Amino acid sequence: MKHIILLAILLVLFSLPAEAQCAMCRAVLESDVDGGMAKGVNNGIVYLMIFPYLLVGGVVFAVYRMLKKAKKNKVASS
Repeated sequence: MKHIILLAILLVLFSLPAEAQCAMCRAVLESDVDGGMAKGVNNGIVYLMIFPYLLVGGVVFAVYRMLKKAKKNKVASS
């Protein structure tokens, strides 16, 4: 347990900043005067980011229902 905590602390302390945009996207977005294209790209990123969370949430909900149903059946059969 101590090794995991130490590793987590080291990873947080020695993290390096990273750029998440490619050079081409950044060049196009920085050349836009009114910032409308940048807002559109950001909205697109948020839109694409929602689906993995929905999928994981659906799986967690299905597992929860399955465990709840199994527990209910176990209590009913006892």
